[in-house]
Amino acid sequence: MRLALAGAVLATVAGVTFVVLVAAIVLGLFDNPYAGLVVGIALPALLVLGLLLIPAGLWLGRRARAGQPDVSEEWPVIDFRLARVRRTTLMITALTVVNIVIVLLGTHGSLRWMESPGFCGQLCHTPMQPQFVAWRESAHAGTTCVQCHIGEGASAFVHAKLAGIRQLTHVMTNSYARPIPPGTEMAPGAQAERCLGCHQPTVTGGDRIKVIRDYADDEANSETATTLQIRVGAIHWHANPANRVEYVAADDTRETIPYVKVTRPNGEVREYRTADATDQAIRDGTRRTMDCIDCHNTVGHTIAPSAERAVDDAIAAGRVSRQLPHARRESVRLMKASYAGEAAEAIDREFRGFYRSRGGEIDEHAVARTVAALQALYRRNVFPDMKVTWGSYPDNRGHITAIGCFRCHDDSHSDTSGAVIKADCETCHTQIAAAL
Repeated sequence: MRLALAGAVLATVAGVTFVVLVAAIVLGLFDNPYAGLVVGIALPALLVLGLLLIPAGLWLGRRARAGQPDVSEEWPVIDFRLARVRRTTLMITALTVVNIVIVLLGTHGSLRWMESPGFCGQLCHTPMQPQFVAWRESAHAGTTCVQCHIGEGASAFVHAKLAGIRQLTHVMTNSYARPIPPGTEMAPGAQAERCLGCHQPTVTGGDRIKVIRDYADDEANSETATTLQIRVGAIHWHANPANRVEYVAADDTRETIPYVKVTRPNGEVREYRTADATDQAIRDGTRRTMDCIDCHNTVGHTIAPSAERAVDDAIAAGRVSRQLPHARRESVRLMKASYAGEAAEAIDREFRGFYRSRGGEIDEHAVARTVAALQALYRRNVFPDMKVTWGSYPDNRGHITAIGCFRCHDDSHSDTSGAVIKADCETCHTQIAAAL
């Protein structure tokens, strides 16, 4: 009986606590990444455990009494003509309904919570912190992880959950990779299905003007502006569902591509391969159909490809003051440095110390603004515990900091007629100007 009583107390406390916390969450009284763990999993589990202890305790008690001959067992008489029996039955029924509702809500809540960005990025603090921080400051911050990382249908759901169990095991045993590799194990087509839900490559053609600003390490932080006319339609030709581009990757990062097959809307098929590609390598390689993320592979959580590029973009946006002498050089130096202690404090100390050592008047407001921008840049892109830093995740949108487009467009992939996949710059963009 003691075990049954303990089960009743446990179930009651867990059930009441669940109701109170759910009400608090609905009213917006608190928002914590661990709330889902407590409300969606821990409390319903304790409730079920308490409910199981009740019959277990009664059974153990009856078994103990069975060994005592002088104790007679009498089955309860259920007579609904008695008010006491009716009240007891009604109470048990009501409590059963409440328990079922709590378990259902807990199950639903746990599934929703396990699909939330808070679960993916905050509960597993260290492993996914780089991706979570980058996602939170990206253009896709309003898009949850599962909207991109899980495809449609039951098979994609099962694939994702099995992968999650494996990943959880790695986290618990501290055996996860550092840095976490890109999502190359996602179900085929998952990304394209999700991307095309919001983006339509067939209606985003035309040309756009893009200005790339670079700065020198001289005292004046001299600027070079390169203006390009980007042919968006030509680039998005690869993702147009009317065209089918298949390729074989010889490595997990999909940077070495010995074979490409193109099927055009009229049914014409062209196969291109590099001179050193063997039939065996093509058969053994990973075959994929090209989709959005073959180029936009870091769009959900981008780590800057280089400290230089990150600082140049910050100067162009006005966050790092170009009026400070050698601001670009010193900023890049601090972004690429290794810090034994707190990086933010060291960046503040080193940057201010440089200008104090020069003597003369300095714009303290510009220094403070630049320090804050550099600290934010470092926090956004460098995670020593996960060995993530500038360029840890190559960005295939282009070909400056990573091989990108030149994985295929290299003049080395040819078909049987001798035609090649060209590396002609004019295919995707035209340089309008490059001026100081």
